Amino acid sequence: MRNPAGFWIRFWASLLDAIIIGIPLSLISFIFLGEGDTWLTTIGQTFYSFAVPIFWVGYTVGKRITGIRIVQIDGSNVDIWTMVKRDLIAGLLYGLTLGIGVIVSAFMVGLREDKRALHDFIGGTYVTHNPPYYED
Repeated sequence: MRNPAGFWIRFWASLLDAIIIGIPLSLISFIFLGEGDTWLTTIGQTFYSFAVPIFWVGYTVGKRITGIRIVQIDGSNVDIWTMVKRDLIAGLLYGLTLGIGVIVSAFMVGLREDKRALHDFIGGTYVTHNPPYYED
């Protein structure tokens, strides 16, 4: 693992994604369903965080702006199965632990040398500053 991204850069990337994707989805949801935060917003954000890295070499819009991306442990690009494990299975774990897993993950990213969270371990991934096709 080379050049792992730490807590704050990952936090800012997630915040940017929430603003860029969450606000428009909430507005669309409000227009069509009369409520701003609905199942439509949740499904849209989940699909975005799951699908975009598969098609955009590990980037989301927020990650691209901050210069970080998700890669598999061997440095290769993420695929569908990797993102199923990382986002969907880990998301279930976070829900089952009533958010305690999210807090544990935040500490892991902040304190571990490899900067990997629970969802990174489940998915076999890490977040790096290295651009695609990085040669060491």
